[in-house]
Amino acid sequence: MSWAPPSTDDRAMPQRCDPAEIAVAFTRVLRGAGLRVPSSSTHIFAEALCTVGLQERAGVYWSGRATLARHPEDIEIYDRAFAVFFEARLPSSEPDEDEPLSITIAVDADDDGTEDDNGNARDARDDPTVELRFSTTEVLRHKDFAHYSSDELVHAQDLMASLRLVGSPRSSLRLGRAQRATPRPDIRRTMQATIRSGGEPMARHFRKPTTRLRRLILVLDVSGSMEPYARALLRFVHAAVAGRTKVEAFALGTRLTRITRELDSRDPDVALAAASERVIDWSGGTRLGDGLRQFNDEWGVRGLARNSIVVILSDGWDRGGPGTLAAQMERLHRVTHRLVWVNPLKVTPGYAPLARGMAAALPHVDAFVEGHSIAAMEELMQVISS
Repeated sequence: MSWAPPSTDDRAMPQRCDPAEIAVAFTRVLRGAGLRVPSSSTHIFAEALCTVGLQERAGVYWSGRATLARHPEDIEIYDRAFAVFFEARLPSSEPDEDEPLSITIAVDADDDGTEDDNGNARDARDDPTVELRFSTTEVLRHKDFAHYSSDELVHAQDLMASLRLVGSPRSSLRLGRAQRATPRPDIRRTMQATIRSGGEPMARHFRKPTTRLRRLILVLDVSGSMEPYARALLRFVHAAVAGRTKVEAFALGTRLTRITRELDSRDPDVALAAASERVIDWSGGTRLGDGLRQFNDEWGVRGLARNSIVVILSDGWDRGGPGTLAAQMERLHRVTHRLVWVNPLKVTPGYAPLARGMAAALPHVDAFVEGHSIAAMEELMQVISS
């Protein structure tokens, strides 16, 4: 669900508030909501508030958004926190100077905030406490994989397992049973029905064209430059393979390693341990061009990738020559139905494909998408299934 930025009309902020205190308090709210806000950003935000003042709501909003929301996925959480935090500081009547205003962070709370600790009902309008409620799942959906903790990776595994990653349908040469009359009679079933009825043609049967899902091939870059993202993306690949659809998985560093069988177990711990043992060049160098040449020679051109959807998950850094990667990408593109490149760094503001490998590969891809979060993986699902 999309979130519109809060209103930035010209309502004045309370003059009695100190900009530094406001900056520190609001930063704590954002951190409690799951954003990573360094102290330097808080200091810059405080200086910005001293410059623009607290009189114009729009100035406060854009000062915070420019200094505290560092990634596009942070904006929705920032907007929600801003609306609640600063709305509390715009009362309809002047509050008591001595009455403090506190901020309470509640994540996935089950109560509705209408009872106190003793179970007595309270009037929320008389309580100066503002509760911000953020779903842990929603925070994880938009959080950058590179910032995940070990516990968050475990939780993310459950979210990824719920993703239905399948290739787009294609026409099949096989014919299936039709419930209605079609131009294709099913002679065999019609004759069998006639024999069962003693030779009387009781019913005619027909056949119809069917569809089948395209094979999906995931190639994960496990080199050192991808280390902040590879551990989460490997869980995504496992969820796809364990889903029992037509999915093949490969790890690519200095060499190409097929890990479909290792990731076939539904137990994430077993599958990830087996894949880690199988891949011997984890967090090493990157030879994308040479690895794709091996894939084309042994798997791709020989039939596995033909009319399939190939997804490469990589930041595009390659120690080999860009000419090799470009040639192998062109070769692979000729036999695939669709070639998708997923780059976790694409979400970075001002990103440009400056890496030689990424620049060499882009002319040969059908889709270039982000891959830094679960929300980005959900968008990838739409690209693959379309």
